[in-house]
Amino acid sequence: MAKVAFIGLGVMGYPMAGHLRVRGGHELTVYNRTFAKAEKWAAEFGGRAVKTPAEAADGAEFVFACVGNDDDLRSVTTGKDGAFEKLKAEAIFIDNTTASAEVARELYVAARARGAHFVDAPVSGGQAGAENGVLTVMCGGDEPAFERAKPVIEAFARMVGLMGPAGAGQITKMINQICIAGLVQGLAEGIHFGKKAGLDIEKVVDVISKGAAGSWQMENRHKTMNAGKYDFGFAVDWMRKDLDIVLAEARRNGAKLPVTALVDQFYGDVQAMGGNRWDTSSLLARLEK
Repeated sequence: MAKVAFIGLGVMGYPMAGHLRVRGGHELTVYNRTFAKAEKWAAEFGGRAVKTPAEAADGAEFVFACVGNDDDLRSVTTGKDGAFEKLKAEAIFIDNTTASAEVARELYVAARARGAHFVDAPVSGGQAGAENGVLTVMCGGDEPAFERAKPVIEAFARMVGLMGPAGAGQITKMINQICIAGLVQGLAEGIHFGKKAGLDIEKVVDVISKGAAGSWQMENRHKTMNAGKYDFGFAVDWMRKDLDIVLAEARRNGAKLPVTALVDQFYGDVQAMGGNRWDTSSLLARLEK
């Protein structure tokens, strides 16, 4: 059992922290911007709720964070009453936020200056993956810190991998989002095309999902897409935030991402339709409007 802190109890962080307590058996201290939610979590799982990130990190061996964006992450780490104020030597800060590689490298340096460690560890698998404890976690950082953190992270994951130095986890998550964006657009167009042709989409997917076109998205989203229901996963607002990070990094490193940039615009169209909180498969709704 380790002394663990968790900062950020949103739709992902709340169940992830729960798995650290129940599956991992760790001693948990939690912080959330809305203190009532931290209290609710503590009452449900038997941990301790505190009112600042610094209090959460005080004495912890492992400090997790899962917040909204770069600015949120800086606020809970190096900001006033941030976790880094109390991050002890050799503690490991594990960031599960989907953020920029730039902020990961910045916080790695800040943590090392305190004699502590930083691992950027964004996740894939969505809310369902968090709730079921089967997330994929892609990490960047030093190998010794990663090896210490891996058994703790595994409480909410089915795959945990070290991708390279600080920032490499975030770059890998960007690649993940690039692949998903193009794939979902292709699936949306395929379903739209099939419906226009008068085919039975269920029959079509039953066949093509067994071949080279098959994917997780096809298996898990085609039914709800075909029914015009889009309340089953990662929200469009979140995807646009992620794609903004991707496209900013591409401008920095010179990568050409024409399809990703186009799909990002398509998600903007979905937002304009009022689909901000629809899941990412709602690209089909744009074709059928």
